[in-house]
Amino acid sequence: MSAFTVAVVRYEEPESSVRRAVEVCRGLDHLPARAKVFIKPNIVFWTRSAPFPKWGVITTTRVVEDVILLLKERGIDDITIGEGTVTMTPGDTQTATHAFATLGYEALKLRYGVKCLNVFERPFTPLDLKDGFKVRFNADALASDFIVDLPVLKSHNQTVVSLGIKNLKGLIDIPSRKRCHSMQPGRDLHAWVARLADKMPPMLTLIDGIYSNERGPGFDGRMHRSNVLVASSDVLSADLVGARILGHDPDRVPHLVHAARNRGRPWDLSDIATLGEKVEAAARRHEHDFAYSETPDGIMPTPLARDGLQGIFYRKYDLSMCTYCSAVNGVMLTAIRHAWKGAAWDRVEVLTGKSMQPTPGMQKTVLVGRCMHKAHRKNPDIRRMIAVKGCPPEPQDLLNALRQAGIDADSKWFEDMERLPAVFMSRYAGRPEFEERHFRAED
Repeated sequence: MSAFTVAVVRYEEPESSVRRAVEVCRGLDHLPARAKVFIKPNIVFWTRSAPFPKWGVITTTRVVEDVILLLKERGIDDITIGEGTVTMTPGDTQTATHAFATLGYEALKLRYGVKCLNVFERPFTPLDLKDGFKVRFNADALASDFIVDLPVLKSHNQTVVSLGIKNLKGLIDIPSRKRCHSMQPGRDLHAWVARLADKMPPMLTLIDGIYSNERGPGFDGRMHRSNVLVASSDVLSADLVGARILGHDPDRVPHLVHAARNRGRPWDLSDIATLGEKVEAAARRHEHDFAYSETPDGIMPTPLARDGLQGIFYRKYDLSMCTYCSAVNGVMLTAIRHAWKGAAWDRVEVLTGKSMQPTPGMQKTVLVGRCMHKAHRKNPDIRRMIAVKGCPPEPQDLLNALRQAGIDADSKWFEDMERLPAVFMSRYAGRPEFEERHFRAED
């Protein structure tokens, strides 16, 4: 007999679809009376400057409200929605406030009496996840009686998938997040993420797959209307099934393999009963990786290689590149691509993350971020160093670095980096299946 149950339900209409998913997996059967409940959506990115593709990036407000309705039916009055969205300016609280208001959370507060909090404005509690894995978690989540984990159905360019366990990374503080981005064997990003759910209160995981994201986790992925919900009272089981629905065998998702081993469980779904829709019927392959190509001049993203760029060596990101540098990486690549005028640059190399090593013989080496500068500030293999030392790197410093390297980048890409996501909105213009109403609290 299977020890764990996962519901796979087609999303068809408000309230009833989420209700069915939760009832099929019996996800609230162990909810204590008068429990203090913490809801963790996924708001991986937000900008106040312009609209951006939210489908498959952010948990729909529709699912958040449907969960609140179920909790209220069970007499739960103490409900908190909490998230820790990373912003490019440390100490920025206005972006989170804007996100909550735009997504309708203020309306949910008035309608149901729920609380909303930005975890960066709240205390963090040290948590020992064993074997030397130590992080600081949001104290409100740890003090709750029950957590409702609401990740989005998405693939991820570093962790293959980002589902229930990965979603909990939004509850740890910034130093802990940076610590996770390691390349050390056995203690890399996959190993850190695998432990994030180990000491959580009892939890319902409901994966919001109304929309899904290919090559996520951000707005530059490829969104799909998938209309699937995955729910379980066991987060690992939900994630194993979610990975299959994204077209990835769990044994190819390192953090899920780690998590299963840590719990003494198989990762082949053999101890899981899936109820509702068949996993195979709901599955659709979502690629997770961005393609890079090797050219006579080195490595660069495949779209840049197809455009014929020469004299630039922009190596592929690795697990050590944290969220801050990930955010500027796309801007750098966009600026470089648009700066290409057909004449080869002078063997310029760009290094990111914490672990990349410079290539001997390069004329100019751009070190992006404090970690990369600290690692190579005295490296004899670097002929001319151009360092961007900030954490996070300042936009003007990034622009200056490219220009010092002989790449005449347009300042517009750096003057308001928050506007770049709006460029991707054109992909979804005229496609009615991508609905903004799912990100509002409807009257």
